Amino acid sequence: MQDHDMCPLCKECASHFYHRDRRRTYLHCPVCDLVFVPDSFHLSQQESKREYDLHQNSPDDAGYRKFLSRLLQPVLARIAAGACGLDFGCGPGPTLSILFEERGHVMAIYDPIYAPDQRVFAEQYDFITSSEVFEHLQDPWMEIERLWACLKPEGVLAVMTKRVLTKELFANWHYKNDPTHICFFSESTVQWLGKKLQASVQLVGGDVFLLIKGSEKLKKVNHRGK
Repeated sequence: MQDHDMCPLCKECASHFYHRDRRRTYLHCPVCDLVFVPDSFHLSQQESKREYDLHQNSPDDAGYRKFLSRLLQPVLARIAAGACGLDFGCGPGPTLSILFEERGHVMAIYDPIYAPDQRVFAEQYDFITSSEVFEHLQDPWMEIERLWACLKPEGVLAVMTKRVLTKELFANWHYKNDPTHICFFSESTVQWLGKKLQASVQLVGGDVFLLIKGSEKLKKVNHRGK
């Protein structure tokens, strides 16, 4: 098996053919249930930026605000007043961070192309959001580990990304046609992440999930109980 067949999430080398269209091949990992595009089909950062620059997202767009509310609302329900958050992958028109700031929360932003200040990863946050980003990640486990380390105990990592349902539906799924989309999570993938991170999982609709970090006190109790 070639190196690019290794699952970018769980790092197992058990992936097998899942689907092929006119542009790309898609592989499936039976360990974490991730569907992914082999790295030989990945765009360069410059090519990806050209695609991202076509996006017209803006905090002035009422429709975009409504779209982001699917991620905003379940996070607001879990965080305290004045909580500190990070929006990971904010894109060329940061909006989700503004929605939280309008409600009194303190926000930092990061994007590898548009806001690449690595200093944000030296801080600790009550919550981290990532809207329509995880499907773009070349090394999702590395990024998730980095975000998880920045999250305070009992903090929440909130992710919006459309989930794979079945192999049959995947064949005609518009979401896979974006050339910058290379990682596709299923409900089983999210549950795998929860177990790997010892996190509580909350699924919201078909494209949002929350991973809630356990408290250090709870981790010690669980460890003693093993």
